[in-house]
Amino acid sequence: MGKVMYTNITEFVLLGFSDVSPSLQVVLFMIFLLAYILTVVGNGLIVLTVSLEPVLNTPMYFFLRNLSFHEICSITITVPKVLENVLSEKKTISFLACRFQMFIFFVNGVSECVFLAVMALDRYLAICYPLQYASVMSKTCYQLTVSSLVIGSFVSLVNNSMIFSLPYCGPNLIAHFFCDIPPLLSLACFNTFLYVLIVFLSCVFGAALPFLLILCSYIKILISILAMRSSESRQKALSTCSSHLVSVILYYGTAMSMYLRLGTSRSDKNDRMISLFYCLVIPVINPFVYSLRNKEMKAALRKLITKSLYKLQEFNT
Repeated sequence: MGKVMYTNITEFVLLGFSDVSPSLQVVLFMIFLLAYILTVVGNGLIVLTVSLEPVLNTPMYFFLRNLSFHEICSITITVPKVLENVLSEKKTISFLACRFQMFIFFVNGVSECVFLAVMALDRYLAICYPLQYASVMSKTCYQLTVSSLVIGSFVSLVNNSMIFSLPYCGPNLIAHFFCDIPPLLSLACFNTFLYVLIVFLSCVFGAALPFLLILCSYIKILISILAMRSSESRQKALSTCSSHLVSVILYYGTAMSMYLRLGTSRSDKNDRMISLFYCLVIPVINPFVYSLRNKEMKAALRKLITKSLYKLQEFNT
Protein backbone atom coordinates (compact mmCIF):
# COMPACT_ATOMS: atom_id res chain seq x y z
CA MET A 1 0.00 0.00 0.00
CA GLY A 2 2.94 2.30 0.51
CA LYS A 3 3.43 4.85 3.19
CA VAL A 4 0.76 7.53 3.34
CA MET A 5 1.49 10.94 4.79
CA TYR A 6 -0.99 12.60 7.13
CA THR A 7 -2.29 16.04 6.27
CA ASN A 8 -2.64 18.85 8.75
CA ILE A 9 -6.35 18.21 9.42
CA THR A 10 -6.71 18.16 13.20
CA GLU A 11 -10.49 18.05 13.49
CA PHE A 12 -13.65 17.11 11.62
CA VAL A 13 -17.06 18.76 11.53
CA LEU A 14 -19.98 16.42 12.24
CA LEU A 15 -22.74 17.88 10.08
CA GLY A 16 -25.26 15.39 11.48
CA PHE A 17 -28.59 17.20 11.61
CA SER A 18 -27.35 20.69 10.81
CA ASP A 19 -29.60 20.73 7.72
CA VAL A 20 -32.80 20.76 9.81
CA SER A 21 -34.44 23.83 11.34
CA PRO A 22 -33.44 25.02 14.86
CA SER A 23 -36.87 24.14 16.27
CA LEU A 24 -36.60 20.61 14.89
CA GLN A 25 -33.09 20.30 16.34
CA VAL A 26 -34.56 20.90 19.80
CA VAL A 27 -37.08 18.12 19.14
CA LEU A 28 -34.23 15.85 18.01
CA PHE A 29 -32.31 16.70 21.18
CA MET A 30 -35.28 15.60 23.30
CA ILE A 31 -35.73 12.38 21.30
CA PHE A 32 -32.04 11.48 21.58
CA LEU A 33 -31.98 12.31 25.29
CA LEU A 34 -35.11 10.25 25.98
CA ALA A 35 -33.74 7.32 23.96
CA TYR A 36 -30.44 7.50 25.83
CA ILE A 37 -32.16 7.54 29.25
CA LEU A 38 -34.49 4.66 28.30
CA THR A 39 -31.56 2.60 26.99
CA VAL A 40 -29.34 3.13 30.02
CA VAL A 41 -32.19 2.57 32.51
CA GLY A 42 -33.72 -0.40 30.66
CA ASN A 43 -30.48 -2.23 29.94
CA GLY A 44 -29.06 -1.19 33.31
CA LEU A 45 -32.05 -2.82 35.03
CA ILE A 46 -31.39 -6.05 33.14
CA VAL A 47 -27.70 -6.00 34.11
CA LEU A 48 -28.59 -5.30 37.74
CA THR A 49 -31.41 -7.88 37.90
CA VAL A 50 -29.35 -10.70 36.38
CA SER A 51 -26.42 -9.84 38.68
CA LEU A 52 -28.51 -9.79 41.88
CA GLU A 53 -31.12 -12.50 41.36
CA PRO A 54 -29.82 -16.05 42.00
CA VAL A 55 -32.65 -17.58 39.94
CA LEU A 56 -31.18 -15.92 36.83
CA ASN A 57 -27.71 -17.34 37.45
CA THR A 58 -27.69 -19.34 34.19
CA PRO A 59 -25.61 -19.07 30.98
CA MET A 60 -28.60 -17.69 29.02
CA TYR A 61 -29.04 -14.76 31.40
CA PHE A 62 -25.30 -14.29 31.68
CA PHE A 63 -25.25 -13.69 27.92
CA LEU A 64 -28.31 -11.44 28.13
CA ARG A 65 -26.57 -9.31 30.77
CA ASN A 66 -23.55 -8.92 28.51
CA LEU A 67 -25.74 -8.02 25.53
CA SER A 68 -27.40 -5.30 27.62
CA PHE A 69 -23.96 -3.98 28.59
CA HIS A 70 -23.05 -3.84 24.87
CA GLU A 71 -26.20 -1.79 24.18
CA ILE A 72 -25.27 0.73 26.89
CA CYS A 73 -21.76 1.07 25.44
CA SER A 74 -23.10 1.36 21.88
CA ILE A 75 -25.36 4.31 22.62
CA THR A 76 -22.91 5.98 25.03
CA ILE A 77 -20.12 6.25 22.46
CA THR A 78 -22.35 8.14 19.97
CA VAL A 79 -25.35 9.88 21.55
CA PRO A 80 -23.66 12.21 24.11
CA LYS A 81 -21.66 13.79 21.27
CA VAL A 82 -24.86 14.10 19.22
CA LEU A 83 -26.59 15.85 22.14
CA GLU A 84 -23.67 18.27 22.40
CA ASN A 85 -23.64 19.01 18.67
CA VAL A 86 -27.40 19.43 18.20
CA LEU A 87 -27.48 22.49 20.48
CA SER A 88 -24.01 23.79 19.64
CA GLU A 89 -22.91 25.98 16.76
CA LYS A 90 -19.45 24.39 16.85
CA LYS A 91 -20.02 20.80 15.77
CA THR A 92 -16.40 19.69 15.68
CA ILE A 93 -14.66 16.56 16.86
CA SER A 94 -10.88 16.27 17.07
CA PHE A 95 -8.99 13.84 14.85
CA LEU A 96 -7.99 11.69 17.85
CA ALA A 97 -11.49 11.80 19.38
CA CYS A 98 -12.94 10.76 16.03
CA ARG A 99 -10.50 7.87 15.84
CA PHE A 100 -11.28 6.81 19.40
CA GLN A 101 -15.04 6.99 18.81
CA MET A 102 -14.81 4.83 15.71
CA PHE A 103 -12.52 2.31 17.42
CA ILE A 104 -14.82 1.81 20.43
CA PHE A 105 -17.92 1.80 18.22
CA PHE A 106 -16.55 -1.05 16.09
CA VAL A 107 -15.14 -3.00 19.03
CA ASN A 108 -18.63 -2.93 20.48
CA GLY A 109 -20.45 -3.50 17.16
CA VAL A 110 -18.40 -6.48 15.97
CA SER A 111 -18.33 -7.96 19.50
CA GLU A 112 -22.12 -7.76 19.52
CA CYS A 113 -22.31 -9.57 16.16
CA VAL A 114 -20.12 -12.37 17.52
CA PHE A 115 -22.01 -12.31 20.80
CA LEU A 116 -25.35 -12.82 19.02
CA ALA A 117 -23.77 -15.89 17.40
CA VAL A 118 -22.66 -17.09 20.86
CA MET A 119 -26.23 -16.65 22.11
CA ALA A 120 -27.51 -18.69 19.14
CA LEU A 121 -25.00 -21.42 20.03
CA ASP A 122 -26.27 -21.27 23.60
CA ARG A 123 -29.87 -21.84 22.43
CA TYR A 124 -28.73 -24.64 20.09
CA LEU A 125 -27.02 -26.54 22.92
CA ALA A 126 -29.94 -25.93 25.32
CA ILE A 127 -32.51 -27.33 22.85
CA CYS A 128 -30.52 -29.99 20.98
CA TYR A 129 -28.28 -31.24 23.83
CA PRO A 130 -30.15 -30.42 27.08
CA LEU A 131 -28.34 -33.00 29.18
CA GLN A 132 -24.85 -31.70 28.32
CA TYR A 133 -25.89 -28.03 28.13
CA ALA A 134 -25.25 -26.94 31.73
CA SER A 135 -21.81 -28.56 32.04
CA VAL A 136 -20.59 -27.32 28.62
CA MET A 137 -21.83 -23.72 28.85
CA SER A 138 -20.85 -23.19 32.50
CA LYS A 139 -17.26 -23.94 31.50
CA THR A 140 -17.16 -21.91 28.29
CA CYS A 141 -19.43 -18.87 28.73
CA TYR A 142 -16.61 -16.64 30.01
CA GLN A 143 -14.20 -17.81 27.30
CA LEU A 144 -16.83 -17.16 24.59
CA THR A 145 -17.47 -13.67 25.96
CA VAL A 146 -13.77 -12.81 26.00
CA SER A 147 -13.39 -14.26 22.49
CA SER A 148 -16.12 -11.95 21.17
CA LEU A 149 -14.26 -8.95 22.60
CA VAL A 150 -10.94 -10.13 21.14
CA ILE A 151 -12.48 -10.56 17.67
CA GLY A 152 -14.20 -7.17 17.95
CA SER A 153 -10.96 -5.48 18.98
CA PHE A 154 -9.03 -7.11 16.13
CA VAL A 155 -11.55 -6.13 13.42
CA SER A 156 -11.87 -2.62 14.85
CA LEU A 157 -8.08 -2.19 14.95
CA VAL A 158 -7.78 -3.23 11.29
CA ASN A 159 -10.56 -0.85 10.22
CA ASN A 160 -9.21 1.99 12.34
CA SER A 161 -5.68 1.60 11.02
CA MET A 162 -6.88 1.57 7.41
CA ILE A 163 -9.25 4.54 7.65
CA PHE A 164 -6.98 6.83 9.62
CA SER A 165 -3.90 6.14 7.52
CA LEU A 166 -5.68 7.78 4.58
CA PRO A 167 -4.74 11.36 3.66
CA TYR A 168 -7.57 13.84 4.36
CA CYS A 169 -6.92 16.94 2.31
CA GLY A 170 -10.20 18.73 2.94
CA PRO A 171 -12.99 19.46 3.25
CA ASN A 172 -13.23 18.04 6.74
CA LEU A 173 -17.04 17.88 6.80
CA ILE A 174 -18.47 14.49 7.86
CA ALA A 175 -22.03 14.07 6.56
CA HIS A 176 -23.01 12.02 9.59
CA PHE A 177 -23.73 12.38 13.31
CA PHE A 178 -20.70 10.28 14.39
CA CYS A 179 -17.37 9.12 12.94
CA ASP A 180 -18.24 6.18 10.71
CA ILE A 181 -16.41 4.40 7.90
CA PRO A 182 -18.48 5.36 4.80
CA PRO A 183 -18.47 9.16 5.28
CA LEU A 184 -14.78 9.19 6.20
CA LEU A 185 -13.87 7.13 3.13
CA SER A 186 -15.65 9.70 0.97
CA LEU A 187 -13.42 12.48 2.36
CA ALA A 188 -10.11 10.83 1.47
CA CYS A 189 -8.15 12.40 -1.41
CA PHE A 190 -6.78 9.01 -2.43
CA ASN A 191 -7.90 5.92 -4.34
CA THR A 192 -9.64 3.96 -1.59
CA PHE A 193 -10.36 0.73 -3.51
CA LEU A 194 -7.85 -1.39 -1.59
CA TYR A 195 -8.95 0.15 1.71
CA VAL A 196 -12.60 -0.55 0.91
CA LEU A 197 -11.69 -4.16 0.10
CA ILE A 198 -9.81 -4.66 3.39
CA VAL A 199 -12.60 -3.09 5.43
CA PHE A 200 -15.18 -5.18 3.53
CA LEU A 201 -13.28 -8.41 4.23
CA SER A 202 -12.91 -7.52 7.90
CA CYS A 203 -16.68 -6.89 8.08
CA VAL A 204 -17.33 -10.26 6.43
CA PHE A 205 -15.10 -11.89 9.06
CA GLY A 206 -16.65 -9.95 11.96
CA ALA A 207 -20.31 -9.98 10.89
CA ALA A 208 -21.10 -12.33 7.98
CA LEU A 209 -19.36 -15.39 9.45
CA PRO A 210 -21.12 -15.04 12.83
CA PHE A 211 -24.38 -14.64 10.90
CA LEU A 212 -23.73 -17.94 9.11
CA LEU A 213 -23.14 -19.58 12.51
CA ILE A 214 -26.49 -18.16 13.70
CA LEU A 215 -28.20 -19.46 10.56
CA CYS A 216 -26.72 -22.95 10.98
CA SER A 217 -27.66 -23.01 14.68
CA TYR A 218 -31.28 -22.12 13.96
CA ILE A 219 -31.58 -24.67 11.16
CA LYS A 220 -30.47 -27.33 13.66
CA ILE A 221 -32.82 -25.88 16.30
CA LEU A 222 -35.76 -25.92 13.87
CA ILE A 223 -35.08 -29.56 12.96
CA SER A 224 -34.97 -30.49 16.67
CA ILE A 225 -38.18 -28.56 17.43
CA LEU A 226 -40.06 -30.24 14.56
CA ALA A 227 -38.94 -33.63 15.90
CA MET A 228 -40.46 -32.92 19.35
CA ARG A 229 -43.66 -34.87 20.07
CA SER A 230 -45.12 -32.51 22.64
CA SER A 231 -46.63 -29.22 21.40
CA GLU A 232 -45.86 -27.72 24.82
CA SER A 233 -42.16 -28.56 24.42
CA ARG A 234 -42.16 -27.04 20.93
CA GLN A 235 -43.81 -23.87 22.19
CA LYS A 236 -41.35 -23.56 25.10
CA ALA A 237 -38.35 -24.05 22.80
CA LEU A 238 -39.66 -21.46 20.33
CA SER A 239 -40.32 -18.93 23.11
CA THR A 240 -36.71 -19.16 24.33
CA CYS A 241 -35.48 -18.34 20.81
CA SER A 242 -37.97 -15.68 19.72
CA SER A 243 -36.41 -12.74 21.57
CA HIS A 244 -32.94 -13.56 20.29
CA LEU A 245 -34.25 -13.94 16.73
CA VAL A 246 -35.86 -10.48 16.91
CA SER A 247 -32.52 -8.98 18.01
CA VAL A 248 -30.62 -10.79 15.24
CA ILE A 249 -33.04 -9.64 12.52
CA LEU A 250 -33.01 -6.02 13.72
CA TYR A 251 -29.26 -5.75 14.28
CA TYR A 252 -27.98 -7.68 11.29
CA GLY A 253 -30.60 -6.30 8.93
CA THR A 254 -29.38 -2.74 9.51
CA ALA A 255 -25.66 -3.29 10.12
CA MET A 256 -25.09 -5.53 7.10
CA SER A 257 -27.03 -3.20 4.80
CA MET A 258 -24.67 -0.43 5.93
CA TYR A 259 -21.23 -2.03 5.84
CA LEU A 260 -21.55 -4.71 3.18
CA ARG A 261 -22.45 -2.00 0.62
CA LEU A 262 -19.08 -0.23 0.86
CA GLY A 263 -17.88 1.07 -2.48
CA THR A 264 -21.39 1.29 -3.96
CA SER A 265 -23.34 4.48 -4.61
CA ARG A 266 -25.20 5.57 -1.49
CA SER A 267 -27.23 8.39 0.00
CA ASP A 268 -26.03 10.28 3.09
CA LYS A 269 -29.63 10.64 4.30
CA ASN A 270 -30.32 6.92 3.91
CA ASP A 271 -27.10 6.07 5.75
CA ARG A 272 -28.09 8.39 8.57
CA MET A 273 -31.51 6.72 8.87
CA ILE A 274 -29.95 3.23 8.95
CA SER A 275 -27.39 4.37 11.52
CA LEU A 276 -30.12 5.97 13.64
CA PHE A 277 -31.91 2.64 13.72
CA TYR A 278 -29.01 0.52 14.98
CA CYS A 279 -27.45 3.27 17.14
CA LEU A 280 -30.65 4.54 18.75
CA VAL A 281 -33.72 2.38 18.15
CA ILE A 282 -32.29 -1.12 18.69
CA PRO A 283 -30.65 -0.33 22.09
CA VAL A 284 -34.02 1.09 23.24
CA ILE A 285 -36.04 -1.88 21.95
CA ASN A 286 -33.87 -4.72 23.24
CA PRO A 287 -34.74 -4.41 26.97
CA PHE A 288 -38.45 -4.57 26.11
CA VAL A 289 -37.92 -7.49 23.71
CA TYR A 290 -36.11 -9.56 26.33
CA SER A 291 -37.94 -8.55 29.51
CA LEU A 292 -41.56 -8.35 28.31
CA ARG A 293 -41.37 -11.72 26.53
CA ASN A 294 -39.69 -13.55 29.40
CA LYS A 295 -41.65 -14.64 32.47
CA GLU A 296 -38.56 -15.27 34.63
CA MET A 297 -37.11 -11.86 33.77
CA LYS A 298 -40.42 -10.08 34.45
CA ALA A 299 -40.79 -11.84 37.81
CA ALA A 300 -37.19 -11.02 38.80
CA LEU A 301 -37.62 -7.37 37.73
CA ARG A 302 -40.80 -7.03 39.79
CA LYS A 303 -39.06 -8.62 42.77
CA LEU A 304 -36.07 -6.28 42.47
CA ILE A 305 -38.23 -3.14 42.08
CA THR A 306 -40.50 -4.16 44.98
CA LYS A 307 -37.49 -4.86 47.19
CA SER A 308 -35.89 -1.52 46.25
CA LEU A 309 -39.11 0.44 46.93
CA TYR A 310 -39.50 -1.31 50.29
CA LYS A 311 -35.93 -0.44 51.30
CA LEU A 312 -36.41 3.15 50.16
CA GLN A 313 -39.61 3.46 52.19
CA GLU A 314 -37.87 1.92 55.18
CA PHE A 315 -34.99 4.35 54.82
CA ASN A 316 -37.33 7.37 54.64
CA THR A 317 -39.19 6.29 57.78
